Amino acid sequence: MKHPPRNYVTKDIDVMFYPERCTHVAECVNGLPAVFDTSRRPWVKPEHASADEVARVILCCPTGALHFTRKDGGEAEPVPETNTIRVVADGPLYVLGRILIESPEGDFIMEDTRVALCRCGASKIKPLCDNAHLDIHFKAPGQISASTSEPAGEKGGLLKIIPLDNGPFHIQGPFVLISEDGKTEVSGTDEWLCRCGLSNNKPFCDGSHFNQLSG
Repeated sequence: MKHPPRNYVTKDIDVMFYPERCTHVAECVNGLPAVFDTSRRPWVKPEHASADEVARVILCCPTGALHFTRKDGGEAEPVPETNTIRVVADGPLYVLGRILIESPEGDFIMEDTRVALCRCGASKIKPLCDNAHLDIHFKAPGQISASTSEPAGEKGGLLKIIPLDNGPFHIQGPFVLISEDGKTEVSGTDEWLCRCGLSNNKPFCDGSHFNQLSG
């Protein structure tokens, strides 16, 4: 990201906040309001709860805007055993797993275990979501076609995400694509997902980006 995180430090746990990545899902505020309270400054006070409680709630942040470092011997942030991509209606793709994002030329962009990928084409911090879908009134279903399902195979390991210039996300590595309601799953190891917002087969790419380049 362009800017370093804001750090909130205690003797047991450090909390890192990346403002650019925050889309106000409010898992933190709702999960532990004693620590996370946007009505005050500083809005994060990790000393108001145990390190275990703070870590538990941070792991619920789907965008990766919050991370932590334990200093009390507690468990570090885990790498999920299964790579999942959850489709959000009218919103981004929430990815959870061992994530590596690279340029089409193979240059490193970022590594993480939680990211929100823009699929409306309007984010100013592509390939990540910045809530621009709200400003442009982006509409997309949270459902996926069950007809494309494959037999479930290996779901862990490295998940490489390559945002193609003016094109889709190329997903390489084992993953499970999940509808917003959790009722439909598609397993695979190689897929192309729309990030221009124009596909008629969302979340999959159908080549519509050729008609209007998204950047």
